[in-house]
Amino acid sequence: MTYPASAALQGAIYEALRADPVLWGMVGDAIYDAMPVTAPSGVYVALGPEDVSDAGDMTGCATRHDFVISVLSGAEESGGFAGVKAAAGAVAAALEGAPLALDAGQVAGLWFLRSRARRVDVGRGRRVDMTFRATVDMGLEAV
Repeated sequence: MTYPASAALQGAIYEALRADPVLWGMVGDAIYDAMPVTAPSGVYVALGPEDVSDAGDMTGCATRHDFVISVLSGAEESGGFAGVKAAAGAVAAALEGAPLALDAGQVAGLWFLRSRARRVDVGRGRRVDMTFRATVDMGLEAV
C-alpha cells in the first residue's frame, strides 16, 4: 500500500470542484479544504474525512479512498434543504467523469456511495454529507 496518493487526490478533487461553473454559480469560492475560523454565511462546500485502504494486487499497488464532501448552510439560510441539496447535486455532477490529474498515481475509478441529509444547529442549518470512493492505481513502480 502507498499513501502519497491521498494528498494528490484531495488536491485534484478540490480543483475540480472549484473549476465547475455550475457549482461556482451556487456557492462561489465557498469551497473549503480547510475551514475558516468562523463558519461562512450561505451555502458552502467542505472537504471532509477520508478512509484509505490497500487495494493492490499482484499486478501493482493501488489504494481505495472513501472520502466525504459536505454541503452546509448556516442558520441564516431560510431555504430549507433546497439550496444544500441543489449544491450537493452539483458537487456529484462535477466529480462524475472529471479528469482528475494526480501527481502520484492515476484515478482508476470514482463512485458515489451514499449521502445523508440532516438538520444542524438546533434545526436551523442544513447539511448533506456525501461519501465517494476513488481507487487510485499506483502501478508497479510503487511496489
